[in-house]
Amino acid sequence: MKNAMFMVAVFMMALFSSASLRAQVSFGDAVKFNDEWLFLQKDDSTAIQVSYDDSEWRKLRLPHDWSIEGQLSPSLASCTGYLPGGIAWYRKHFKITDDAARHYIYFEGVYNRSEVYLNGHLLGKRPNGYISFLYDMTPYLKEGDNVLSVRVDHSRYADSRWYTGSGIYRDVWLIAAPEIHLAQWGTGWYATSLTDRQATIAVDMEVQKHIATHEKLELSATLYDAAGKQVAQRRTRVSDGKEGITKETLTLKVTKPHRWNLNDPYLYTLKAELLSNGKRIDGCETKVGLRTLDFDPNKGFALNGNWMKVKGVCLHHDAGVLGAVVPPEVWERRLNNLKEIGVNAIRMSHNPHAPIVYDLCDQLGLLVMDEASDEWEFPKRKWIKGWNKGEPGFDGSFDFFEEWIEQDVTDMVRRDRNHPSIFLWSIGNEVDYPNDPYSHPILDGAQINQPMFGGYKPDAPDAMRIGVIAKRLAARVRAVDTSRPVTGALAGVVMSNETEYPDAVDVVGYNYTENRYDEDHATYPKRVIYGSENGSGLDAWYAVKNKEFIFGQFIWTGTDYLGESGAWPSRGLYTGLLDFGSFPKPRGYFRASLWSEKPVTYIGTYPIQARFKNSQRTFLSPDAWDIWNYDSSQEIRVVCYTNAPQARLLLNGKVVGDMKPYDEKSGIIYWDIPYQAGELKAEGCDTNGNIVSSYSIQSSGRPYALRVSADRTTLSYDRATVHLIVEIIDENGTIVKLGDNDITCTIEGPARLLGLEGSDNRDMSDYTDNHHRAFHGRLLTYVQTTGEKGQVRVKFTSPLLQGTEVLLNVK
Repeated sequence: MKNAMFMVAVFMMALFSSASLRAQVSFGDAVKFNDEWLFLQKDDSTAIQVSYDDSEWRKLRLPHDWSIEGQLSPSLASCTGYLPGGIAWYRKHFKITDDAARHYIYFEGVYNRSEVYLNGHLLGKRPNGYISFLYDMTPYLKEGDNVLSVRVDHSRYADSRWYTGSGIYRDVWLIAAPEIHLAQWGTGWYATSLTDRQATIAVDMEVQKHIATHEKLELSATLYDAAGKQVAQRRTRVSDGKEGITKETLTLKVTKPHRWNLNDPYLYTLKAELLSNGKRIDGCETKVGLRTLDFDPNKGFALNGNWMKVKGVCLHHDAGVLGAVVPPEVWERRLNNLKEIGVNAIRMSHNPHAPIVYDLCDQLGLLVMDEASDEWEFPKRKWIKGWNKGEPGFDGSFDFFEEWIEQDVTDMVRRDRNHPSIFLWSIGNEVDYPNDPYSHPILDGAQINQPMFGGYKPDAPDAMRIGVIAKRLAARVRAVDTSRPVTGALAGVVMSNETEYPDAVDVVGYNYTENRYDEDHATYPKRVIYGSENGSGLDAWYAVKNKEFIFGQFIWTGTDYLGESGAWPSRGLYTGLLDFGSFPKPRGYFRASLWSEKPVTYIGTYPIQARFKNSQRTFLSPDAWDIWNYDSSQEIRVVCYTNAPQARLLLNGKVVGDMKPYDEKSGIIYWDIPYQAGELKAEGCDTNGNIVSSYSIQSSGRPYALRVSADRTTLSYDRATVHLIVEIIDENGTIVKLGDNDITCTIEGPARLLGLEGSDNRDMSDYTDNHHRAFHGRLLTYVQTTGEKGQVRVKFTSPLLQGTEVLLNVK
């Protein structure tokens, strides 16, 4: 498959449409099953019994993450962000009111080691907390009251290198279906050819038959363009009426196809139907995107024949104060903010994410690397007291690896294969990290030149096992989908080069080993190489920009995330281009100056240290905040991040920093000036001196009042989430960016407070109440409607400051 063209025609769900949100459940009639659950945060094995008294249990609505409700504590593990795990039970009483022949329960994700019981009968166990799974409830359903009981065991809470959350943290669906229906994840699309004149699309459809039938079964596939006009249709007979699963393939031809791409993510609609004696008995509608992928060892990567650089970021699945329960609107804002600074690709680190994230990437035009796992047959180190400090723990997913990994990989690909955004399948992340756990004699060689790994450890697991497992998992991917390449994110490339791992995959990802690019390109000329995980330094980007054969990189990370924390106090890893609230940080603006195709200029400031003044060791920070409040005449370094060829600096309308050319070596223009209050402004200019972009910062007075803005004020009553940004301002309305006042939020009407996010990594105070300190003069508030219509009044107050409020209309 190496160097081949990969083509796919794929699906996306229309955001916020209840009908299309069911598309991930690709059969039957599906409804969300999130309301009226009961919760008990302790272990009680008798909770599987129908007669169990759960009247005192807490009532809640899913999704739910109990870890984020816990208290941060220095006695807990740093890898989890100092938040707890444990064991808990969920129960739900329900009645079946329709006359469908079969009923299923579908969980998008339960972290972790879940057991699901219906009326005391075990439906199944699924240890992987990131995998979606489905159970058939039909054999154990009864008339009247039914009881689902779900045990979630996250007692080994330090089982990951980052925050995972605990509980049923994604949506749950109830599905009603006939005895013969489309199989779950059984419908897949891929383009067998795609030109400007015509696209040929193969539609694979699986039929699940719980009974044999002599009736005439047919499958129909109809494609509609974005305007709703039918552009292709095909029907075929189901060849086998016996009980079991039957697979058929239909071929659609589309003239003058409109391609999906990053700037124009065009989507068709595919209507798939199952008919019995000419009558529809099942079906689903999904979105289809058409595009081609080319991977070449010398030219890199092309989308629709256009060679390009992948400007990617890695993302974990939490959202700071919200934990693992992240509403679609929060993901949408995050992805839009990343795209705004020039990001064009997302790496799902290091596990499958919620289905809505892929839908959004399809809709917004973002490439996706989907990834299966961070750990294989042996555990990695998990830091307990601080990042890379002290004695590590060794809990993890390794104990169920052999039993479940092939099924987990298969289910990831089957669930996600219809997304146009996905262009790579990753079978693992850093499973080859030298001596964590695998080792190889090559580690004693001088050429590795990385003493942090240490030398060869003969008692450690043999690194040759990596290649054996990689071949198994790559085969599982290709058994489902051959329209995209298989990859892996290699941390110990020198060691892995001694194994079969690089040859088991189609495209080889290098984590933080840019120094190997040239040597390995020469040694392995047929290998397609890219940066699967990279730091945000300029040299790492130039290694992509200046080498045609390296097609891209994925920065660690797109946003700050919980876990992998340093020593207390530290909520998480603070390397994101965006902060916990998805606001761009200074390094996000710096990245925009490198990646964005739009004009970019930003300025940040910090006091200059005497030892760097007029020194060859000039310190130029890519993390300078846009603050302009210092002591009078204090010498300040002003750094400018811009993609303009030159820039100048003005203070109160007067030039205080002469026009300077862009510095390729640092990516930063700077001036050293004495502080004077007022407006500081940088102007990015073209070679003729014309202003193409600018950025201003203003000195502020003391905190005086609060000001609030909402990303929208009219909301759906059905659990819509709004972002409210509260700012601390002075008497002139200028943001006080040094303000850290404690702000209280109160809500009147049909909405609830989801959380207050200040984005301060060192703030370890209580995040479960209705007040919090601002950070850099700002506090983000998440408010969600509760299912009723009406007016919502959200008030914000702070001692000694004028308060503010906003009215929301819920319809």
